[in-house]
Amino acid sequence: MKVAVVGAGAIGAYVGAALHRGGADVHLIARGEHLAAMRRGGVTVLSPRGDFRAHPHATADPAEIGPVDVVFLGLKAYSYVGAGDLLKPLLGPGTGVVAAQNGIPWWYFHGLAGPHEGRRVEAVDPGGAVSAVIPPCQAIGCVVYCSTEIESPGVIRHVEGTRFSIGEPDGTISPRCTAFSQAMAAGGLKCPVETDLRSDIWLKLMGNVAFNPISVLTGATMGQIAAHPGTRQLALRMMHETAEIAASLGSPPKISVERRFEGAAKVGGHKTSMLIDFEAGKPLESDALLKAPVELARLAGVPAPAIELVAALIDLLTRPGVVRSGAAARA
Repeated sequence: MKVAVVGAGAIGAYVGAALHRGGADVHLIARGEHLAAMRRGGVTVLSPRGDFRAHPHATADPAEIGPVDVVFLGLKAYSYVGAGDLLKPLLGPGTGVVAAQNGIPWWYFHGLAGPHEGRRVEAVDPGGAVSAVIPPCQAIGCVVYCSTEIESPGVIRHVEGTRFSIGEPDGTISPRCTAFSQAMAAGGLKCPVETDLRSDIWLKLMGNVAFNPISVLTGATMGQIAAHPGTRQLALRMMHETAEIAASLGSPPKISVERRFEGAAKVGGHKTSMLIDFEAGKPLESDALLKAPVELARLAGVPAPAIELVAALIDLLTRPGVVRSGAAARA
């Protein structure tokens, strides 16, 4: 299997290294010092499951690679609309695009039987801009249960988790999903093919929709948010609203809100990815994590006042000209 990893950062380089270790023909697309280090010495993975090093091809130019069987997207969702030049040389008629993103994906209603089939989610696909770059028919959904970080250029620290659940938007078990799942397993990763990936999407979103933006607004860790009575109540309200939206659209999460909350609370002193991005002055994934759930709540006729309130606060906080404190203000 020929795989291109577009955005070979912490998650992308880890997946690429594992796939290469398993025998896949892997090509990493990256830039800067990280790319230079991977060209020199490959990808070094430091993991509690065992360290290893892989030497897949690494480049900044996808034209060197040509069409592939699968593109693994390691980019943030807000980068998809601008990824056309990177993706175009890689996409053939049968290429699958595994989109490892948080939140509601642009393909959400593609292949979903019912009254909303084919509907566009404007918050994540404004005017069809993302669909023009990545046609929904080529999308393979992916929910990531894995934590990694770039310790230094070319060196990936695997913190925990090896599961990457994937699935076709129409719920079928396709040959391309089966083949990619097998390639991931050969590299030591878990990659179940789900017939209802949307339930997994909502399950992960239940935690992200609450803990991520609350952490940005407060600067608190996940453990601190869970321990404080006020933020604990707010997070639970947001999570219950998310579960109700999901159920109204036919994809109720697979576990209870309370169990999902306690699982997140056990992470303790961990900063959310959104807080880390905010402190670094980077864009936030608020479109997929907040604006899209609000859009879907209104579509389904489900009240979501807590999510709407927090979404408004994050929207204002990230507007140009709004004064920020701390690292984000200096970035």
